[in-house]
Amino acid sequence: MRTDRLDRITDGGVIAILRGVERDDAVRVADAVVDAGVTALEVTADTPDATASIAAIADRVDDAVVGAGTVLDAETARAAQLAGAEFLVTPTVNRDAIRTANRYGTPIAVGAYTPTEALDAFEAGADLVKVFPAATGGPDHVAALGGPLGQIPLVPTGGVGPDNAGDYVDAGAVAVGVGSSIVDDEAIAADDFDAVRSNARAVVEAVAAARE
Repeated sequence: MRTDRLDRITDGGVIAILRGVERDDAVRVADAVVDAGVTALEVTADTPDATASIAAIADRVDDAVVGAGTVLDAETARAAQLAGAEFLVTPTVNRDAIRTANRYGTPIAVGAYTPTEALDAFEAGADLVKVFPAATGGPDHVAALGGPLGQIPLVPTGGVGPDNAGDYVDAGAVAVGVGSSIVDDEAIAADDFDAVRSNARAVVEAVAAARE
C-alpha cells in the first residue's frame, strides 16, 4: 500500500496544495484538480479544520491520494493519519514526524534545502525530499542537489507553476508541489472551479511534456 501511494504521487507528478481552503470548497477543489489529472492533494495542517477536509476528500476521491502538509510534529502527523491522510509532508527535517510516518506505513515527503538536510532526511526515513523553498534556487538548485544525491527523489515546492514545472522535471524532480498556481484563492472565492481545473491541467500537461 505504501508503494502504491508513492506511485500515485510520482506517476502523476503533481501535488496540488490546499492551504486555508474551507472544507466544502476543498472538496470542490479536489473534484476539479482530479478531473484535470492531478493524482495527489495536500491539505496543509495550518488550515482550519484540516483533518475534516482530509477526511472529506478521502471519502470523496478515488483516483488520487490525499495527504497532510505543514506537519511540524508527531502529534500532527498522527492526527492527520487518523483522519485519513495517505501521505505526509513536512517543511523541515523533523525526525519525530518521520518516525510516526514510518511506524504506521505512511509515505512522507520531508522538507530540506541543502545537501546535508536532504541526506539527513533520506537517511532518517523520508520517502521523498521536498526541496523547499524551491523558488530560492530554482531548477538549477534541484539539479545541483541531484548530482551527488541521485538516489534521493526530489519534489520541489514553493513558487512552482505551469511556466516552470517542466524545468524542474528536466532538472530531475520526480514530482512538483504546487499551491496558488493551481488553488487560486480568488477563483475559489468567485466559485470559479473551472479556473482551478484549468490551472491544474496546465501544470499536469507541463510535467507530462517534460517527461516525453
